[in-house]
Amino acid sequence: MFVRTERLTLRRFTAADAEAFAAYRSDPDIARYQSWDAPLPLSKAVEKVEEFAQGDPAAPGWFQYAVDLNDVLIGDLGLNLDENLMQAELGFTLASAYQGRGYATEAVRGLLDNVFIERKLHRVSAECDARNTASARLLERVGFKQEGLRLSNSWFKGEWTDDLLFGLLRSDYLS
Repeated sequence: MFVRTERLTLRRFTAADAEAFAAYRSDPDIARYQSWDAPLPLSKAVEKVEEFAQGDPAAPGWFQYAVDLNDVLIGDLGLNLDENLMQAELGFTLASAYQGRGYATEAVRGLLDNVFIERKLHRVSAECDARNTASARLLERVGFKQEGLRLSNSWFKGEWTDDLLFGLLRSDYLS
């Protein structure tokens, strides 16, 4: 399954992606608000890329899309499809060298077009650490509404963090 935007392709991971994947996921600034710790050894990146490559984007659970710019892996988008196949949770990561150029926004919009227009999902949600203002701004830019703030909700990397909750309905996205 491919999703194409003006500059990007969202595609299945391949074995050739492991080195680039390890590189950007080893960046401490990228890992700061994510569930993994930096650095990400190449051996673990190979395992994750193999796991991602076996995923089914139409099945419940997480599917990780490779964000490809001219045959270069620059990030990934995760979509956690609910058991009801009508709603999902979104996550995204972009290599720091490619940030600030609109690639993350373009990739997220491309995936949202796919899930709302082609797959007709009802709702997509997302959450982020309240300190991750860049992610919160991206979500708002593509149409998500902040639906909540959970104070001191997550014990994350040795500290309590606040979580911002976002949601986007198909009807709002298409209007």
